[in-house]
Amino acid sequence: MSSGIQDDNALHSEPPHPEASPSNSVHSGIGVFGGSFDPIHVGHLWMAEAALDQLPINHVRWIPAATSPLKPNGPLGDNSQRLQMLRLALAGQSGHEIDTWELDQNGVSYTVDTLEHLHAKHPDSPLFLIIGADSLDSFDRWKSPTKILDLCTLAVIARGGHAPPDYSILNDFASEVMIEQCRAAEIKMPQIEVSSSDLRKRIASKRSIRFQTPHPVEVFIRSESLYQQN
Repeated sequence: MSSGIQDDNALHSEPPHPEASPSNSVHSGIGVFGGSFDPIHVGHLWMAEAALDQLPINHVRWIPAATSPLKPNGPLGDNSQRLQMLRLALAGQSGHEIDTWELDQNGVSYTVDTLEHLHAKHPDSPLFLIIGADSLDSFDRWKSPTKILDLCTLAVIARGGHAPPDYSILNDFASEVMIEQCRAAEIKMPQIEVSSSDLRKRIASKRSIRFQTPHPVEVFIRSESLYQQN
């Protein structure tokens, strides 16, 4: 991936919003939402808000990845650009925090390492890893899947119009009790027909992305001339 432009003043964990602190909520869990966010779009925002509504968590922790091991070509937007788009999209929204720990490592982002970091930092907060059903399908290719399931509960996005998530892939890595906990944490969502890859294609072909990403993000993409070519 592109290593990005490292801004020491920008690439730090966002301060928690007052409404998102555990002391102000009966829910002590943390929703962990990782991805390239290249760019962030309304589907991401809708999924995160659904997680906040349906899971026993006090906030969703957005963790932009530096390099995903399953996407070795990396994002097109550099670290600072993707971080700025996240900040623009989430500005003023309670229950959402940005964590730049993976960007600060500036290398391949393994979920298990991030979860170990979060568990050490928040030992009393159950972790719920928010993933799509497509990510569940490739779970056996992840680094240390058994360790991941020891550290968190998977919260799989079940989207309307798609086949139900198939949890059988977890059979080799977790007990039936742990798998049932993942089933219980499933996040119900309507069908969403928007993706970062489609937005990049639309921008490259000079088509509108209006209402598919927050307006400040759209303005930033235009000002930075992002995604002008495939």
